[in-house]
Amino acid sequence: MKNNLIFKSNLMDDKAINRALKRISHEIIEKNKGVSNIVLVGIKTRGKPISKRIQENILKFEKVSVPLESIDITLYRDDLEEDYEYPNISSRKIGTSIKDKHVILIDDVIYTGRTARAALDAVTSNGRPKTIQLATLIDRGHRELPIRPDFVGKNIPTSKKEIVKVSLIETDGKDSVDIYEK
Repeated sequence: MKNNLIFKSNLMDDKAINRALKRISHEIIEKNKGVSNIVLVGIKTRGKPISKRIQENILKFEKVSVPLESIDITLYRDDLEEDYEYPNISSRKIGTSIKDKHVILIDDVIYTGRTARAALDAVTSNGRPKTIQLATLIDRGHRELPIRPDFVGKNIPTSKKEIVKVSLIETDGKDSVDIYEK
């Protein structure tokens, strides 16, 4: 048991995660007809290392290092408590110009769509890109907003009682996707 959660199963190991991220990287290249106008933007926390891995894959495949940024969407969330202590707002800014670029937002899991909506607000507060596309390692369903990812590593039907936990070497010391029950 982990924080009153019951482990149900392992959905992806390190090899499956790497295969999914390589496929997503190829799909990004294909959809955008190359990488000349792409900016990758990882949503903190686990979207950041995932976006770094996608950047490294694109470098291997295309011999081009695409710009990589990250954003903290906390200030853009619509579900914060009134007494929430806001973080440093300097992480809202994207250092690379996104004007007329294809911005690829990257996160670990899409669930209700609220994080993606907040990320859209954060990106557009930094300028007006040509397009914004969404890549996620896991799509677990249960959307509350009309948001659909363009690139998905794995679709995992879940119940609302289940928790999908993505662990990455960079943040958690291992690569895995596990499912728990509340």
